[in-house]
Amino acid sequence: MINKEPQTSPAAFREAARVQTSFTAPIERRVLPWIAARLPVWINSDHLTLLGFLSMLAAGASYAAVRWNRAGLILATICLFFNWLGDSLDGTLARVRRQLRPRYGFYVDHVIDTLGSFFLVGGMAVSGLMQPRIAAGMLIAFLMLSAEVYLATHALGKFKLSFAKFGPTELRVLLASANTALWLRGDTPILGDTFQLFNLGGTIAIIGMALTLLVSIIRNGFQLYREETLPNTRTPSATGASAGAATAATAGRRSEKWITRS
Repeated sequence: MINKEPQTSPAAFREAARVQTSFTAPIERRVLPWIAARLPVWINSDHLTLLGFLSMLAAGASYAAVRWNRAGLILATICLFFNWLGDSLDGTLARVRRQLRPRYGFYVDHVIDTLGSFFLVGGMAVSGLMQPRIAAGMLIAFLMLSAEVYLATHALGKFKLSFAKFGPTELRVLLASANTALWLRGDTPILGDTFQLFNLGGTIAIIGMALTLLVSIIRNGFQLYREETLPNTRTPSATGASAGAATAATAGRRSEKWITRS
């Protein structure tokens, strides 16, 4: 006899509250629904998810191509724009059309983000713009922070999309700005010969993500501890003994007062 594992029905699944407080969030809340409402009917959220994923792969390939041709910087910037379009619009379109698939959307979106980040950072490492060890450190920090975010989403019911006013859109804008600077001025050393632009940016990103991870672990851990504090660990026998001792002490004091009065 085969025991089937219980499955969570869509009706029983409870979607986590989205927490988005980045710099660009107010603009995106107005612009994205406006775009979604004007898309052709034959375009659905799956098409946009695929667009975001393919654009991230193309961005990684464009960075890798910089090793041989600086035009890869321009291609990478264009790919980052289409990645923003697909990644930001897929969920918005589903909400506008009331075609929500919260379990499927959450799972597929973040699997794609993980794979896409691997190819994007891998392209940077191959490009010669960033040292491979810095690229590896940045990818590891991103994956660790992502794991904490997903665990917190499950445990706390809140999906945090930004930290310190920075979210995915802000990171894309920074990358596009760095691409433009390199295209116009070349990869000149910063702080003497110690850092180049992408190496400096990658190092700052590693430190920022590590600090964010540490703060999030402490904050969420304490919140969960307060919400699920351990019960009183004293055993019933110990409680009874304490109560008996207190009763005996009270009786003793009453006896002393009676003797004194008599």
